[in-house]
Amino acid sequence: MARDRSSNEAAASGATPARKPRWYAQVWQVYRISSRYNRRTPLWMALAFVATTGASFGLSYLLGGRGVVWLVISAVLAVVVGAMVALIVLARIADRAVFTQLEGQQGATTFALQQIKRGWWIEQEPVHVDPRTRDMVFRAVGRPGVVLVTEGPLPRVLRIAESERKRHARVVSGVPVHVLHVGTGPEQVPLRRLVRRMRRLPRALTGSEVSAVGRRIQALRSNKPPVPPGIDPFRMRPDRKAVRGR
Repeated sequence: MARDRSSNEAAASGATPARKPRWYAQVWQVYRISSRYNRRTPLWMALAFVATTGASFGLSYLLGGRGVVWLVISAVLAVVVGAMVALIVLARIADRAVFTQLEGQQGATTFALQQIKRGWWIEQEPVHVDPRTRDMVFRAVGRPGVVLVTEGPLPRVLRIAESERKRHARVVSGVPVHVLHVGTGPEQVPLRRLVRRMRRLPRALTGSEVSAVGRRIQALRSNKPPVPPGIDPFRMRPDRKAVRGR
């Protein structure tokens, strides 16, 4: 009833409901973004498609029969597999393009942290922001323990990072507290490699302990203004389902 009522109100007001873009339109949009970032995107996709299709068809031909029906089925499956691999290549290039655009922008660490899936407690807002320099410290809790991620020039954020590390270590005694610095410097982690670096940290907690530490550490309330204006990391996230053709 509520849906009918809302549709009737929209029809009465003359407004047309927004249509969700088709999957192929979303794929085309991702392709355009990737092509602007890397002009060799069509080449890499074509190479991935041709190589995968040829390998899949050759394997099916060697393992199967020689009938016409089998050859047709093998060719169709090889084309489907090749298209999927080409879309995966497109997704990788698109992710790299997005991270390249976000590199160096304030609050970009939020987007990178949101790429971590299950098993982590991620806070969208920074746990500390320097009111003068706008340097930030973000926090995540996972199997490795507590991970503090700084954003800003390394010489400036070292003092803030050490202060936050000691403060967290007092609250969660016995839990490892790691500090990672996001940036383009020699001792910093590039934004696009942050998630991989966090996942490679040694594990020290179980799943239940992660939840307990996450709830306990929420008691820490520091200088937490919202992410600075000028960046909306959620709008810049590529549609992974569209890239995969779903």
